[in-house]
Amino acid sequence: MQALRNCALCSTEGLLCSRTDFLQLRSNMAVFARGFSSVGLLRNTACILSSRRAMRRKLPAWTRADCISLSVSGGLCALPFYKQVEDLSHEAIIRRASSLVTDSANTYLSQTTLALVDALTQYTRALHTLIALQKRYLTSLGKLTTDEEDAVWQVIIGQRVEVGDKLEECKRYEANWANATSLCELAAQAAHNAGANEASATTQSNLQVAQSQVEQVRQLSLVAERKLAETKAEEIQRVAEFAASMEKSGEDMPEAYLRED
Repeated sequence: MQALRNCALCSTEGLLCSRTDFLQLRSNMAVFARGFSSVGLLRNTACILSSRRAMRRKLPAWTRADCISLSVSGGLCALPFYKQVEDLSHEAIIRRASSLVTDSANTYLSQTTLALVDALTQYTRALHTLIALQKRYLTSLGKLTTDEEDAVWQVIIGQRVEVGDKLEECKRYEANWANATSLCELAAQAAHNAGANEASATTQSNLQVAQSQVEQVRQLSLVAERKLAETKAEEIQRVAEFAASMEKSGEDMPEAYLRED
C-alpha cells in the first residue's frame, strides 16, 4: 500500500515537473519571438534611416527634408516633409523690393484717381446748375422787376464763383493724378526689369483702368462746358434782341441786362 502511494506521488511530481518545464519552454519561446521581432524592427529602422540619408543627398539645394517617425502596426514609418528655404539672393531681394514699389504706386494711383473723379463730377454738376440758372433767366427776360433781376443775377454770379472753385480743384487733383500715372509707369517698368512680371502686369492693368475712369468723367465735363458755351451764346443773342426792341420802343434798357457776364 505504501508502495502504491509512493508510486502515485512520484507520478504526480513527474506531471508537475513536466507542466513546469512546458510552461518554461513557452516562456522561452515568447522571449525568443520578441527578440526576433526586435531584431527585425531594428533592421527596418536601419533601412529607413539609410533611405532617409540617401533621400537627403538627392534633394535639390533649395529644399530641406525632415522626417516624422510614426508607429504603424508595430513598426516605424518615416514620412519626409519639405520646407522651402527663403531665397536671399540679390535678385530675389530686388524683385521683392520692386513689388513693394508697385504696391505703393498702385495705392497712390487709386487715391488720386478717386479724388480727381470726384472733383470732376462735382465740377460737372456745378456746370449743369449754372446752365439751368442761365436758361431760366433767358425765359424770364423782360418779365422780371428790377429787384427780381438783381436777385437772379446774384444767384448766377454765386454759381459762377462755385464753378471756378470746382475747376481749380480739378486742376490741383489732376496734377497729383498725373504724377501718380507717371510713377506707376516707372514702377511697372522697374518690376518688369527685375523679373516681377506679375506685379508689373497688375500695375499696368490698374493704370489702364484709372485712365479709362478719368476719361469717362472728363468727357462728361467737356459736354457740360460746351452746353454752357451754347447757353452763353444764346444769352448774348437774346439780350441783344431785347435791347434792340427796347430801343425801338424808346424805352431805356434796364441796368440788370447791361451787366457783363
